[in-house]
Amino acid sequence: MTLQRLVLTFKPGELIVHARYSTQDGPGPNTKARAREVSHLIRTGLEHALEALEEGDATVCGTSGYTTREDILSLPRSVAKLEARDAERAS
Repeated sequence: MTLQRLVLTFKPGELIVHARYSTQDGPGPNTKARAREVSHLIRTGLEHALEALEEGDATVCGTSGYTTREDILSLPRSVAKLEARDAERAS
């Protein structure tokens, strides 16, 4: 499974996560195994995004709005780079 997009929507009393990913094969929809795999994929994607933000690697690549604002940040996509950081921190 390869994560392609995460969209977080904050609503009063709930957080909605939209995950888009590609896969060759996997468990069927509405199964516990599918929920576990997608949860792991989302967790890993969020951890990598947080690490990139902590490292200061984010680049503002788009903005809009006046009183309600939306900024788009670009974070490094290199999973190998993030995994290397994880390995360094673990040692």
